[in-house]
Amino acid sequence: MDRNIRTIDDVLKLMDGLFAPEADRWTTDGAGWWDRFYGDRSKPVPFFVAKPDENLVSYLDRSLITPGRALDLGCGPGRNALHLASLGFQVDAVDLSPTAISWAEERAREAGADIRFRCGDVFALAEAESDGPYDLIHDSGCFHHLPPHRRISYLALLDRVLAPGGHLALTCFAAGSMGSELPDAEFYRRSGLHGGLAYTPESLRRIFSDLTEVELRRMHDEPPESAYFGESFLWTALFRRDARTPPGGSPTE
Repeated sequence: MDRNIRTIDDVLKLMDGLFAPEADRWTTDGAGWWDRFYGDRSKPVPFFVAKPDENLVSYLDRSLITPGRALDLGCGPGRNALHLASLGFQVDAVDLSPTAISWAEERAREAGADIRFRCGDVFALAEAESDGPYDLIHDSGCFHHLPPHRRISYLALLDRVLAPGGHLALTCFAAGSMGSELPDAEFYRRSGLHGGLAYTPESLRRIFSDLTEVELRRMHDEPPESAYFGESFLWTALFRRDARTPPGGSPTE
């Protein structure tokens, strides 16, 4: 008889176990699925291309974000991490898949980029290591593969490692175009994520309501000859963590 629940983390891990193994794509148990996904580099997967996201390039071109320390969540083959490093960011990049990390490391060596790649569950890594604060947390396609209860872990990660004045740059499935629109509770009844969760602007604003919205729009479609990646079935969002104001005091930087 197990009576092991006494912390929020215990509850989160219990809820992880409600999903079928093939749906477990956010913990280290999901690494095998992603290894198979990244194993054939010739597949016509849009984000296999060695191009940065068009919105990330736009943020930098408009000086909405500036070089500093960056954490790239679910970095895949490293295309956005490489772009950030090329512009002077100090980049840590994390992915579950050893195959993806190996591919990203190859690209970094070819480009002469100094990026620290780490393989594993970003939540477990964040708990085990004292990294941060980061001026930028970049996520192109990780958030929409999390089950609803792991949004708690995601927000806790932001609270722990995103610097005051720092930014979250997020790209995720857009409701009506890509991803599952089932209610949160239904994912637990069906024991799966159905390829990833779709979001509306309103849901993103509510989830990240502790941050200040800088921009939220559809990603621009980019033609094959473009130097940038862009698909309009995705939302792009830039949020800022404002300086903290202690009780009775002035904002801290």
